[in-house]
This record gives sequence, C-alpha cells and structure tokens, in this order.
Amino acid sequence: MKILSSPIEINGEKEYEVKILNRRDVRRKPKYLVRWKGYMAEEDTCEGLENLGNAMDLVKEFKKEKEKGEEEGKSIESRSRGV
Repeated sequence: MKILSSPIEINGEKEYEVKILNRRDVRRKPKYLVRWKGYMAEEDTCEGLENLGNAMDLVKEFKKEKEKGEEEGKSIESRSRGV
C-alpha cells in the first residue's frame, strides 16, 4: 500500500527522499536496499549506485556508519536525504 509522498525537484528532475537500509553485492557490484519516503516496506527496492546519484553523501555515510557499527557490534540506521 502506498502512502503518497511528494517528490522534490533537483536539476529539473523529480527525486524522492530515501533511507538506505542495507547493502549487498550482486554480480560484484554494490546494491543498496532503499526505503522510499512515504512508501511501505513492501515497496523497498534494491538500487545500484547509478540510481543513487543525488544521494552519494547518504551512501558514504551509510558505509561509514556500517563500518563503525561492525567495529562496535551495533545495528545501523541511516537518515533520509534527497536522491
């Protein structure tokens, strides 16, 4: 079930806010489990870096926090930002 969320406009393109939940490699390429703001968990998607161009700061933060969490044995949550 979708909860309506309005996209933001970046460089004339409609973009949505996301939260990165997890990362895994698919065919040796990183894929990120993404939760779209205003959408339910059933609609999470697995996105490659080519689809996260405007969220690279969020990707970097996720990597940094994941490394830190692995060192400390803690779970990781990332804040939402525009994609």
